[in-house]
Amino acid sequence: MENGAFDGLTNRFKKGERAAKYSTLTNLGLSIIKGVFGLLSGSVALMADSIHSFSDIFASLAVYIGLKLSQRKPDQKFPYGYYKAETMSSLIIAVVIVFSGLEVIMESVQGIINPQPLKIPFIAILVAAISVAVSFLLARYEQKVGEEIESPALLGDAKHSLVDVFSSLLVFAGIVASYIGYLSLQGVAGLLVSSLIIWMGLKIGKNAVLVLLDATLDPETVERIKDLALAVEGVEGVHEVRVRSSGPYIFSELHLETKKDLSVEKAHEISEKVEKTVKNEVKELETLLVQIEPVKKNTLRYALPVETSEGLQSTPSQHFGKAPYFLIWDVSNGEIKNYQIRENPAKDIEKKRGIKTAEFLAKENVDVILSQEVGEGPKYVLSQFFIRSLTPESEKLSEIMEKTLKISL
Repeated sequence: MENGAFDGLTNRFKKGERAAKYSTLTNLGLSIIKGVFGLLSGSVALMADSIHSFSDIFASLAVYIGLKLSQRKPDQKFPYGYYKAETMSSLIIAVVIVFSGLEVIMESVQGIINPQPLKIPFIAILVAAISVAVSFLLARYEQKVGEEIESPALLGDAKHSLVDVFSSLLVFAGIVASYIGYLSLQGVAGLLVSSLIIWMGLKIGKNAVLVLLDATLDPETVERIKDLALAVEGVEGVHEVRVRSSGPYIFSELHLETKKDLSVEKAHEISEKVEKTVKNEVKELETLLVQIEPVKKNTLRYALPVETSEGLQSTPSQHFGKAPYFLIWDVSNGEIKNYQIRENPAKDIEKKRGIKTAEFLAKENVDVILSQEVGEGPKYVLSQFFIRSLTPESEKLSEIMEKTLKISL
């Protein structure tokens, strides 16, 4: 990666790093406040939410470490960069979330079996309300930064913070219910919170594992890359399109089919054009590896300039642009098929007659032109349409056509 591009990427990661740092400090504050007042008030739901917030500290810290490692430049040992460090942090987040959910379940069940009245209910209600507001603002902030830098770990943490909003709302409702006399509803609220926690953890963990295993998570992106490559002139086919995620970026590779007799320079030109086209449209694409393969055609179309329109009795012409007609035929599985006589629409044009003739043959999907006389201009046009020009080895039409059965392209 060029230094300028890497510097831009580093700046984006620094934004994510700063957001993760703020998230860690916020969760630390919430955990302490909810823990202290949960113990003072005797609220099992608030203490469970404190445990949840405490687990968020480790989750946010994992995001921070992952983003910090992702800023390191690719080296010999890690030529694709350290982007997957961020995905590893997402996996750690998932594990922490699931375990914290299990712990909340145990606390909640205890609250249902042995409910206790609140000692300072107004303080507990106030702390729960503050937790809802702070979690909501934190989720919005992380979501905004995560989308801006396209960070899966930060977006995952934002979803986790959004779950905190709902869990804090449940805690708030449970404390209010307990205050008005329904003591066991605190435990029920904690149980619902734990279900949300575990569900979110499993979802984030599944995505992280699939990324680490280089699974294709977005079939639509695969099809998009394939369609963009096929739209490039000179590409006959596209197959084996592979896409893998690495942090906020994706890496892709594909095989292109082109004309069999394509020059190395032309193949390289097509490859570069495909890479540029795809990268311009798929912004998150970091690297595209293009492999050129000659297309295997079952049918080749030949064209021969002729003087008369008499089918297989026509006389071959020594000219290209001036030829009044072209005999066009297909060769498939060692047999000549579908021959036809087509009038040359450029035969009477004074200027650029050969070029116009070449363009006419391109529209007829000709693969090979057999002619004694092809100028530099027409040759260039034919090459742009990947039409090969050969000199006939005979002056007799029947012999010329028979030899096309043995031409190897």
